[in-house]
Amino acid sequence: MKVTVIGAGSVGATIAYTLATTGTASDILLIDINKEKAMGEAMDIIQGAPFIAPMNIEAGDYPDAVGSDVVVITSGIPRKAGQSRLELAQVNVNVMKDIASKITPYAKDAIYIIVSNPVDVMTYVFHKVSGIPENRIIGSGTILDTSRLRAKLAEIYDISQTNVHAYIYGEHGDSSFATWSVATISNVPIDQAKDKLKFQDGKKFPELNKPEIEDFVRKSGGIVISRKGATFYAIAVSVNYIVQCLSKAVDSTMTVSTMMHGAYGISDVCLSTLAIVGKNGVVGHIELPLSDEEVARLKKSADNLKEVINSLEF
Repeated sequence: MKVTVIGAGSVGATIAYTLATTGTASDILLIDINKEKAMGEAMDIIQGAPFIAPMNIEAGDYPDAVGSDVVVITSGIPRKAGQSRLELAQVNVNVMKDIASKITPYAKDAIYIIVSNPVDVMTYVFHKVSGIPENRIIGSGTILDTSRLRAKLAEIYDISQTNVHAYIYGEHGDSSFATWSVATISNVPIDQAKDKLKFQDGKKFPELNKPEIEDFVRKSGGIVISRKGATFYAIAVSVNYIVQCLSKAVDSTMTVSTMMHGAYGISDVCLSTLAIVGKNGVVGHIELPLSDEEVARLKKSADNLKEVINSLEF
């Protein structure tokens, strides 16, 4: 698989590193306006190649993206501590338009993964300006938020993250929310987990403070940024997972940002619900039986995004 990563900052470089070390991609191209930075990142990764699966990584320019199976776009002005993702919107819209015009002539058949923030707005803009078919455009959306939620619930219940099935829907930002009505731990509804998980040592679990957990998930990115300056490990692993699913024969479900066409009464906006993703990109969706309150929260999230989109020029 050939993967082009546009943007060699902390996020893009860590995605490239993760794609390489996991063996997900055998051919990686790094593109950045700072070509020296891209060359340095590629050189640093390739010099560890003798200890991982055979691969090649190099820095280049847009014409070198010919033959890419996947293009990951991370470029944009980074979010600062205390700054919402949506405040980045207009500046990064202009960046996305420029990138779309330069990459699509050379990677017409690639599947595009949009990571640049605010990701739902950037995904929508890419839909509108790129000419790439909808099924081949995926925003990273709330796949990271969902991972954060599952990690937190696994910590609370002292169980493997793989046994937790819970999702964050909506915007990758302030209006996101957990779909508690369908959340389970090994098929046990989350509201029953406290009583149904019976450990031999008799350990007990507290009542879930759902608003507190959702707030933790929403604020996690800002907390990491305030402590270390940027978030890049968890998003790199999340994007690597998406790319892995694109290479498999069996489709997978994940909360990524896609164009809405009437599900839950929402259209003409990109946000995260449960999408079915496989080698052909987005091949479908699962319309979970959400509660009325959750549907209302999803619509509110969509309205928030539409308000921002309607204020932009693209």
